[in-house]
Amino acid sequence: MKWFETALVVLTLLTGVIWLLDKLVLAKARARRAGLLEEKEPVVVDYAKAFFPVLIVVLILRSFVAEPFRIPSSSMMPTLLIGDFILVNKFSYGIRLPITNKKIIDIGEPARGDVVVFRPPQHPDQDWIKRVIGLPGDTIEFRDNQVYVNGTPFSYERVGTYEGVGRGAEMTGASLYVEQMPDRRHEILQIDQAAPFHLGEGTFHVPQGHYFVMGDNRDRSDDGRFWGTLPETQLRGKAFLIWMNVDTTAPGWVDWGRIGQGIK
Repeated sequence: MKWFETALVVLTLLTGVIWLLDKLVLAKARARRAGLLEEKEPVVVDYAKAFFPVLIVVLILRSFVAEPFRIPSSSMMPTLLIGDFILVNKFSYGIRLPITNKKIIDIGEPARGDVVVFRPPQHPDQDWIKRVIGLPGDTIEFRDNQVYVNGTPFSYERVGTYEGVGRGAEMTGASLYVEQMPDRRHEILQIDQAAPFHLGEGTFHVPQGHYFVMGDNRDRSDDGRFWGTLPETQLRGKAFLIWMNVDTTAPGWVDWGRIGQGIK
């Protein structure tokens, strides 16, 4: 949420300026006026001193180390479920400034198969999550529910029928497949019922500085098949851990078995 990031930066700067102004100017002025007696600090200064250390730590951790996100949709099932709370590594793909997302230190680039958080070009104020399928220079094809990278198809193995719970129950009955990338395996969902055409079929060329992303829930994902490639400048980080799961429509509300799972 960009508004929260903006508010955090503004509050940190505001409390920091008040604290610094008091230390350099206001405190000395109070001391001169009070003489031997100690003059009480203004309330605004007291609050600034109390909140600034907390805000600066939160800002640094959230902007440059790890940021929490909540999964609101089914587009990454079965890897991520509605109600999962995840952590995103903010320095995997470089150190970026808050608000502007401008990269200031280059550290690494996404690998094929990484689950990434980003701001899509058509919704720059929203945070989305998908899996990297295509790298700069690749040609991606999607036809007959199969992905081809530079003419070579991924392999697929059907491993069962999916049974969802809570808000994910709508995907009950979908086929569960293992998609084999060159260096990574992960599960996807696919609805096998016959249809006159497959959504999102086509050929996509990934330019330099861009990536092609798709959701693991292939029939319930608004991804690169429909809006094109993702500029590198829109990346926010790499998802790596599920730290909580809360779905009030599921039995028990919390799936304790998901807590602490790595994201592959």
